[in-house]
Amino acid sequence: GRSMYVTSDPNTNLIITKEVKESDCQSCVMEASQKNCKSPTRLKNPRNASVEFTCLHPQNVFAVEINRGINTIQAQKEFFPNFNRTFTWDIKVESTQAFHLDFPGTGLRQIPNEGTCPDGHTYSVILYLHRAAPATIGTFCKGGTVTSVLGQFKGRVTLTVPSDVTLDPLDFQLKVGPKSEKVNLPRGVSDTVIITPNYPKDFPDDEQILWEFSIPGMHNYSVQFSEHSAPECLDEGEVVVVEYQKEGMKPTRTALTDPQPQHQQGGFNLTLKNCKTNQTLPGLSLRYTVSVIRSGHPLCTVDLTKQEVSVQIEKVGSDPLCEMRKDSVETKTINVAKGETAKLSFLDCPSEDLRLTASKVIPLSVPTLDSCLPIPLHSFSWLFTIPHEATLDLVSPTGSLRQSLPGQECDPSSVLRVAENDGSFIGDFCSNGVIQKLQVHSNISITATPRDVRSNEPLLNVSVSPEIKAIIYRISPNLMFPTILATPNWPNGMKPHSSVSWVVDLPWMYHALIKFVISGLECEKGHARINMKHQEGGNDLLDIDESEKMRTENMTAHQSFYLNMTNCQPEGRDQFDVKATIVLEKKTKKKSKMNSQNSIYMGKGNIFRPNDRHFVKTRADNDSHVYDYIDETMVYGHLLNDSESLPNGMQVDSYQTFTGPTDRTLPVVKEPDPEPEKGQYQSFLSPSDTFMPPRPRTPIERQDSLGFQDRRMMDNELYTFKSTGDMNTI
Repeated sequence: GRSMYVTSDPNTNLIITKEVKESDCQSCVMEASQKNCKSPTRLKNPRNASVEFTCLHPQNVFAVEINRGINTIQAQKEFFPNFNRTFTWDIKVESTQAFHLDFPGTGLRQIPNEGTCPDGHTYSVILYLHRAAPATIGTFCKGGTVTSVLGQFKGRVTLTVPSDVTLDPLDFQLKVGPKSEKVNLPRGVSDTVIITPNYPKDFPDDEQILWEFSIPGMHNYSVQFSEHSAPECLDEGEVVVVEYQKEGMKPTRTALTDPQPQHQQGGFNLTLKNCKTNQTLPGLSLRYTVSVIRSGHPLCTVDLTKQEVSVQIEKVGSDPLCEMRKDSVETKTINVAKGETAKLSFLDCPSEDLRLTASKVIPLSVPTLDSCLPIPLHSFSWLFTIPHEATLDLVSPTGSLRQSLPGQECDPSSVLRVAENDGSFIGDFCSNGVIQKLQVHSNISITATPRDVRSNEPLLNVSVSPEIKAIIYRISPNLMFPTILATPNWPNGMKPHSSVSWVVDLPWMYHALIKFVISGLECEKGHARINMKHQEGGNDLLDIDESEKMRTENMTAHQSFYLNMTNCQPEGRDQFDVKATIVLEKKTKKKSKMNSQNSIYMGKGNIFRPNDRHFVKTRADNDSHVYDYIDETMVYGHLLNDSESLPNGMQVDSYQTFTGPTDRTLPVVKEPDPEPEKGQYQSFLSPSDTFMPPRPRTPIERQDSLGFQDRRMMDNELYTFKSTGDMNTI
């Protein structure tokens, strides 16, 4: 046979029961040198006991029940691992109290009482009611919406595990509270089936059960009674009551045959109360479904045609079920510009997962004051107070701003002074510079000196955007002149523990040479740091702090880049100020070979390639427009010295008649004979109109040679065309 040694705590009872009655195998317990072979074998509060079986495979004959008090929840894997096992936990509270069983984590899924679970772990909850026999109020599997079960007075939780399944139980908890069953319904679309205790048998007489349903936000629920049986109540006028209760609202009652709630929102309680019934007839049983679907806010129409406001809505939560739509098109971010009308919808999007930002551009202009004031207006200031999680965006109405710095000073009559409300100076600015946008995360003042500014002319556009943590400049450097960047409050130091960033966008095919002039400083608290990196990622181009004795640095950025600076708490009178000068250089590019088929543009003709063969010559009998050569005195005559001019100082145009090409397959251009216009100079004269006979024809061979040199061309600017260097393919 087989012997097993058992060690347990005093709150555990073991019951070994023979399932195969025809087997002659026995189970015996050795206690105090005595052998007890009764069936079933019971071990009450065993600490050290030996169990002997008279067969080699007792797990095929016996089943084991491990009964524990509720104060010991965990099921021990060591007990008879190869046997069919039933773990039971007995519960008893005062008769006026209810016990509350919590199943955290994955929860439970209710199944019919006779059912089994796919993973072999089948749970049952039994209640011992005062005036009725014990009732199995539910059989459950792992993974479901039931997170708690409540009963009254006495109860039992049972877990059944077959012999071929490794024990992996849920850890549940016991509390004392109201009598109900709690159901947390999941997000998304779901159908949850709920059955009454002891289903499909009768629900106990004169008892009630309460289900607490938790419905996720932005979901609709519907209740449908699919199967039910109504008892015959003994008391005249008494009926089975179904009651719905929502927080803060009066309860509503329905009968089993009435329509149940449809397409409603919010959590609710459902109470089912039985009456005293005629035991000879079928009793109360109920099977119903709670269906949940995703809902949304009604379609929202945003009309900004009459407002100078733009709206942005973005998802800040990670819920994948949230869907936003603009004009029926799903999008991750909704933008509604000023002057626009849009239809918006939000499906399954809790408000805490969305962020709504509204922006209004405020054009700053100096108002006209009453003319009775005896003195002119010296300055005008706008004070901006913004929410903590917001940023002011400053943009010039002309498209760009310029910071007044040495080498790029502003006209004093058009300066806007920007300062934080704590007195920290940011800078003086005017229009027509390299700053596309200035962003400030603080309350600021903007002061104008309106001596030469018309009262109705906007000076600056101000809008509000989501929070940033620094002063940020967006820069597009000048192609023609150096661009100067300087820390706020230049030439004085930055505010302690403040940060500034430049987002520098370089034009195509340009790189930037950056020269830094950095003041040296010692930090009392924190660190001062300068960091520079390309916008497209990669390693830092520059990353230094005050411990490296900041000095003048020269850097090269081959693409658009970020420049970030952070100040510390300087020691003594030290100040942290940095000036950077950006010079753009065009990137060098190797010459590429041109395609051998070049296009030629003819003013009155077509675009053609030299190898095209589809042109038809219309002036076959007149080749006067085809030149053998062009006299250099006509083309370069203005470059020749007087001594080399023609006799009598005259320079005339001439041509040599040409008999025409022998190859008639060359392309020609269709064009009509030009009609000479009266009163206009003819650039090429016919032989009869020239003052001198034509010059002899110049040999073609010499001009065709790249080594040919004309002495008249030796000292002028066009001589380079006759060099022996690389040929210009164009």
